[in-house]
Amino acid sequence: MPQPPNLCEGHHVIVPPKGVPVWDVDPYAPEILVNPAPYYTALRGQGAFAYIPACSILTCGGFAVTQEVFSDHSRFVSARGVGLQDFNLGTTWRPPSIILEADPPDHTKTRRVMMRAMSPRAVADLRSGFQDAADGLIDRLLAQGQFDAVSDLAEPFATDVFPRAVGMQHNDPRRLVDYGAMVFNALGPDNAQRRAALAKGPDIVPFITDSCARARLSDGGFGASIYSAADAGDISQAEAGMLVRSLLSAGVDTTVTALGNALWCLARNPAQFDLLRADPTLAKAAFDEVLRFTSPVHSFCRTAAITTQVAGVEIVEGTKILCSLGAANLDPERWHNADQFDITRRPVGHLAFGAGIHVCVGQNVARAELEAVLTALAQQVARIELLNAPVWRPNNAIHALDLMMIRLHRA
Repeated sequence: MPQPPNLCEGHHVIVPPKGVPVWDVDPYAPEILVNPAPYYTALRGQGAFAYIPACSILTCGGFAVTQEVFSDHSRFVSARGVGLQDFNLGTTWRPPSIILEADPPDHTKTRRVMMRAMSPRAVADLRSGFQDAADGLIDRLLAQGQFDAVSDLAEPFATDVFPRAVGMQHNDPRRLVDYGAMVFNALGPDNAQRRAALAKGPDIVPFITDSCARARLSDGGFGASIYSAADAGDISQAEAGMLVRSLLSAGVDTTVTALGNALWCLARNPAQFDLLRADPTLAKAAFDEVLRFTSPVHSFCRTAAITTQVAGVEIVEGTKILCSLGAANLDPERWHNADQFDITRRPVGHLAFGAGIHVCVGQNVARAELEAVLTALAQQVARIELLNAPVWRPNNAIHALDLMMIRLHRA
């Protein structure tokens, strides 16, 4: 595997646009990644954009501006990388994702294949299995007593139901979780968390590649559907393998993160959990509020494909823009009482699943998984007891718990 470059040198050096403040901050500092709320507030206070000189990038965190940049694929492209590196400059450490890091017309082709594989009908067929798995897991954890919400609940559930939905016949939960962490950490600068994650690549990547080969997948799963699209000539066999791998890079770690974050929110807000218990159909709204409130994917980049303007700021072609989804999702100008977790809010329009043509193609699967766990909690659990101060795991693109000891009390 090629050695990654220093990503703060992997894009155009720009001068701060007129009227944009220069902000001497490292958004990838561990202390910010584990406790981002003060940074989000400060970022929104900078105005429409701030210029970060260490990496020569612009960053934004207000909802309106972030939504505009993040969703306008004609002006702000993904094909030049959703991390700090500009794929037009230098060699990438891995082949670009043909769905996440692509724009039309290439993106249109691969997204159509993915949407067909994970259609509402295909996901509907999985819901009962997801619910059975969630019910059984919560029942076992109720009997166990205290446990870690991450390693004993979020990781076992996500690394069980989703790989089976893909059709994986050879599962290694630890490698699956580490693979997601590696892919998301790689989007940041050449810092400690990125180097530590990429060091696991020689062990993880061959396993993932082998596990996603056609011969390793069972019939009837998402993976088999994607390879069927290759048989039909919609994509190549090589592209099919890349799309199956993208399922695992984007579909496991994000679900683990969202599950852990959901337990954190409900444990800290018992009145909200009581509302969910009283009406388990609030599970869908509760999941969206978890996404808005915690932003499991806290930031992605876009690159200006042309010289353009946003909010009166001139942005030159080649400018990397770090879109802080976490800051936008907590913007008080967009959300009433934005800093409060409220499952009755129904926060339509949050950016946690992306926006525009790049909105998460697998969100129906993620919703089915999280709603199953939230429903199981609502039906079986009277109280979620937080036993220690949660420990957060610094990651360059994911806001995830590392450890949170809890006890579930049976209803």
